[in-house]
Amino acid sequence: MRLANKVAVITGAGSGIGRASAYVFAREGARVAVADMNDAGGKETVDAIRADGGEAIFIHTDVSKAPEVKNLVKATMEKFGKVDIFFNNAGTVEGLSLCEAMEEAAWDYLYAVDVKSIFFSVKYAAPEMRKTGGGVIINTASNSVNNPTPGMSCYISSKGAVIALTRVLAVELAPDNIRVNCVSPSLTDTAMVKYVKQDPAMAEWLKTMVSRIPLGQRLVKPEEIALAALYLASDEASMTSGINLIVDGASGL
Repeated sequence: MRLANKVAVITGAGSGIGRASAYVFAREGARVAVADMNDAGGKETVDAIRADGGEAIFIHTDVSKAPEVKNLVKATMEKFGKVDIFFNNAGTVEGLSLCEAMEEAAWDYLYAVDVKSIFFSVKYAAPEMRKTGGGVIINTASNSVNNPTPGMSCYISSKGAVIALTRVLAVELAPDNIRVNCVSPSLTDTAMVKYVKQDPAMAEWLKTMVSRIPLGQRLVKPEEIALAALYLASDEASMTSGINLIVDGASGL
């Protein structure tokens, strides 16, 4: 097992990439703290892991709020005694519009979920990792940073910030043997895509984008992102830090 005796915290694990990653990490031996604002989805993830013989707990968490991320780390420590892996996967696309039309509150919330949450994870999880000789932080970015799309300015710029922040953190935390990487999915078959499809114009854009994916002309599966994250979390990536691992079916999307 590639994550035997490891403890992993995964945010946004009530569905999509987070849930798939929780399953994969647990299957590979990790004890998993499942974090999400969706209580029902988070508990479903935990129940499935336990039914398969794994060990997991659910912790309700709004990653945009520092006290809740602090509590997430605290609750994980109380249950499992350590934090080896922190996967900042939670994200949102709510409130997106053309830049000048976007509400300030929506912009601030998206940045809090996608970017500020990483700051919180470092602030509260890195000290615990340091005590046990190191750890791994993984951030979900997006390959959309390479494809400027009208109406996506807030989301795309936030994911660009994730990539830049990852590179800086990799250098800052290297002396403590804490590796920091990000994974950039292309268009992935998650609830977020379903949300985008609610806008007819965006649904048509999505259809065009999928047709441009050379490898299968299909959306990426959440499990495929989970397996990329598994590599970054494992000891196989012991000298891999500061990278942006793109999973895009050779599309560049």
